[in-house]
Amino acid sequence: VKIANNSNGGIGIDLGLKDLAIVSNGKTYKNINKSTRIKKLEKKLRREQRCLSRKYENLKKGESTQKNIQKQKLKVQRLHHKIDNIRTDYINKSIAEIVKTKPSYITIENLNVSGMMKNRHLSKAVASQKFYEFRTKLKAKCDENGIELRVVDRWYPSSKICHCCGAIKKDLKLSDRIYRCDCGYVEDRDFNAALNLRDALTYEVA
Repeated sequence: VKIANNSNGGIGIDLGLKDLAIVSNGKTYKNINKSTRIKKLEKKLRREQRCLSRKYENLKKGESTQKNIQKQKLKVQRLHHKIDNIRTDYINKSIAEIVKTKPSYITIENLNVSGMMKNRHLSKAVASQKFYEFRTKLKAKCDENGIELRVVDRWYPSSKICHCCGAIKKDLKLSDRIYRCDCGYVEDRDFNAALNLRDALTYEVA
């Protein structure tokens, strides 16, 4: 294990669907699934999947062959694989960049991924963000570099706490992208959460 020269203090990372990760040091890692490259590939994938469905229909009518279907299946699989590789590569690069700043610790939230996957409105977006893969790889990189990975309970209200005065804004809605506190503090909601995660005192070490 390399013990990094971690004199830089810790950082908090707020993982989300709008952006992949908002870091308390001011860095934002965008949602790769909103990129033109992924959107184009997903559009192509939908087209090839429709084509595969048509070939199955034609097979029933005797107008298509198993060989045609296999060829089309392979096309679909290759596209799935390509999209998956781009997402994984992005996660690897993002984590490498975060770890390179040599924080003494990193704090993340223990996301309820399985619960989010049950929500049919969120499941596709959650799956494509690969949160579980992000956490697993972040843990491995932290271990490799002697960085403590702290995990805060999923019920910790990181988004609702005012980082300035500590008040809890109970009525904060998911649609409120800007956090406004009565004390006069105004900040991006996710950045406020990242700061609160960084400063959280109750956590488990992963």
